[in-house]
Amino acid sequence: MKKSAAALHILVKEEKLAQEILAKLERGISFDHLAKRYSKCPSGRNGGDLGEFKQGVMVGPFDEAVFSCPLLKPCGPVKTKYGYHIIKVLYRR
Repeated sequence: MKKSAAALHILVKEEKLAQEILAKLERGISFDHLAKRYSKCPSGRNGGDLGEFKQGVMVGPFDEAVFSCPLLKPCGPVKTKYGYHIIKVLYRR
């Protein structure tokens, strides 16, 4: 049986902006606020919430990050064909 996870993410086109967002998160600005302000993904309207998904469903580098980075701690930027992602994994099962 495949593992599943739930995650939030912020998608931007430039790595520099992704690094700036990560720094803002480290200073305590909320993920929800930053996702709504910066994310180019439609999930940004919901604070970047992707819900629960199975391992192997998302694009390779994103999937690898979700199933390896620490829980509840923003990680990234992760480069995919869509741009640069900041990811926060809520849980894995």
